[in-house]
Amino acid sequence: MRVVVVGAGLAGLTAALELEAAGADVAVLEARDRVGGRMHGIRATPGVVADGGAAYLGVRHTELLALIREYGLRLASTEMLGESTFLIGTERTTTASRVPPLDAIALGDLFDRLDDLVGQVRLDAPWQSPGAECLDRISAADWLADAVKRPDAHTFFPLFLGEMMAADPAAISALHMAFYLRSGGGIRYLNAFEGGAQQWRIDGGSHQLCEAMADRLGDRVRLGRTVRAIHQNRDGVVVRCVSDADAALTEYPANRVVVALPPVLAQRIEFRPGLRAPRATATTGRGCAVKVHMGYQSPVWRDHGLSGWSVSTSGPLLSTVDDSPPDGSAGVLTGFVTGAAATDFSALSTAQQMDSALAHARRLFPGLPAPMRCTVTDWLGEKYSRGCYAALFGPGDWLRLGPTLTEPHGRVHWAGTETSLEFFGLMEGAIRSGRRVATELIEGADVATHSRKVLSR
Repeated sequence: MRVVVVGAGLAGLTAALELEAAGADVAVLEARDRVGGRMHGIRATPGVVADGGAAYLGVRHTELLALIREYGLRLASTEMLGESTFLIGTERTTTASRVPPLDAIALGDLFDRLDDLVGQVRLDAPWQSPGAECLDRISAADWLADAVKRPDAHTFFPLFLGEMMAADPAAISALHMAFYLRSGGGIRYLNAFEGGAQQWRIDGGSHQLCEAMADRLGDRVRLGRTVRAIHQNRDGVVVRCVSDADAALTEYPANRVVVALPPVLAQRIEFRPGLRAPRATATTGRGCAVKVHMGYQSPVWRDHGLSGWSVSTSGPLLSTVDDSPPDGSAGVLTGFVTGAAATDFSALSTAQQMDSALAHARRLFPGLPAPMRCTVTDWLGEKYSRGCYAALFGPGDWLRLGPTLTEPHGRVHWAGTETSLEFFGLMEGAIRSGRRVATELIEGADVATHSRKVLSR
């Protein structure tokens, strides 16, 4: 069996390795000049590479942890010592707690209502959850306006969804919010460092995992190949792509194709026969995340008893975290611009972005020196990702897209973290989707039936 995998992110590489191990003849086509997709290493100081994209993991991410061990990579703890910094309006405070100095009753009420909502969602079929039709019709912002009245809850809500999902509450459905939070392990697990989904990062950057996987595949991975069309008939399928090197059109014939791309990008491919159900709609959004890395000779904020962790109620840096190497040989402060703030920030020039971010960092950490290096990773402007952390399902999307999320289109099969009902949007979800689709092909799960239905149209 010859299989073409479109996309050399974590999902595509996982699928390719599983298929290759089962004896398939595999080719992986990647539009970028690198592998990894939304896992991308950024040089934060002359000797330190930080995560420009996906970074954190926890004990429940069992498939990811197994791969990290298999490829001999090391984990770095995200434990932070020192006080947190909060900029609420114009008032700066520091405290030993990671909870913002907002009305505790308001935040407790918000999380109680979120817990109730999240508990209603069916992980196996979110679109069949109780009240799904109503929850998928309204936005998360609409849900908040109806469910919670306390002002401090409204202040905190977009900060929370920005950190958890890189989402603007007005742009996602209430069903998507609830599903995402449950799929990732629940609100408290997703939001936790110690014992939670943000307990570790991969020392030296998560991109190393994808590079190691690609090395194992060797010349089966073809970079600079932008897939334009996938045409299939009863005899097979042909993937047509353009080479970045010479703009030449190349065809790759195969028995099966795995498309491991974000939904918005998959939707832009020309399929023949055409898709019976869309991969994305007009309301499917991009994950609204920009990461800013500021590199220093040492973690200088620690000298003042600060952890580097901060939350601000206005941008651009809605949160920061200390991503310095474990040995403290350099200081790396990572700033997150998310949700609606990311859209505004992305419209600025690179120089304006850096000036704005550095000014904000100095408000958070007075006396902070100029960094050795400042880099901005703008995922909204990345044409081969169309956002990060993951696609955002807008109102109506789960009812429209959910039932066919993983259903093959003839000889075309789907992977990617957005096709995983477990750990949707996370690295763990990407790996599980790659293994699911590889098993689907290896075991031939209803493939022939789907092929006949599509190709007989």
